[in-house]
Amino acid sequence: MSRPIFEVIALGPEDAVAAQSGGADRLELVTDMAADGLTPSREVFGRIRAAVDLPLRVMLRLSDGFGAGDARELDALCEAAQLLRREGAEEFVLGFLDSTGRADLDAVYAVVDVIEGCAWTFHRAIDRASDRDAVRLQLAGLPGLDTFLTAGSPDGVDTGLPVLCEEAARLGEPGYEPRLLVGGGLHLHHVPALRAAGLDAFHVGGAVRSAGWEGPVDPEAVRAWREALDSPLP
Repeated sequence: MSRPIFEVIALGPEDAVAAQSGGADRLELVTDMAADGLTPSREVFGRIRAAVDLPLRVMLRLSDGFGAGDARELDALCEAAQLLRREGAEEFVLGFLDSTGRADLDAVYAVVDVIEGCAWTFHRAIDRASDRDAVRLQLAGLPGLDTFLTAGSPDGVDTGLPVLCEEAARLGEPGYEPRLLVGGGLHLHHVPALRAAGLDAFHVGGAVRSAGWEGPVDPEAVRAWREALDSPLP
């Protein structure tokens, strides 16, 4: 088995350089963590792209919450995606629910059309879905969808661990073809059970920032995660 994928949230070039030096495999680029991560500007993307050579997954989300907003807001999001693509972005993160807690397919289709040919993650909107399995089946086969970012629960991995292990056992079934990327209240003590269940992709943000979101990524903290993920299973 290849080594686990380790994705780290980066807010700017300093974070990106620290994450790369500590051994991250990929970065998720966002701004405004007070709103749980919004779309960064194309200028910030460009500076990060110039600073590191890791794959970059760029958040497509213009406001707090898990809806795409009205037609005007969705148009603005699609325009932001177009600008980021022109800047060189090739991978994205998105996810929209409707008022019933199902995937908002109109919004998802609109954005996926703009990012045609790009790989993308459906983010933790799935943790707020009224029916996780139904959302997976709604999205099954969409071009570029290769990952679900999930904690198994809106309350984080502590609560969602049993769901994550159950879903790991279903990988490859219809709707379960994309990789599970575990993130959201993820801590090092969760890793052994998740890896034993067969999960091989992990996502952190605050867990590698010794000063919280006001401080930068700590490369030593990233390195500690890298070593834990690469350690042989008992």
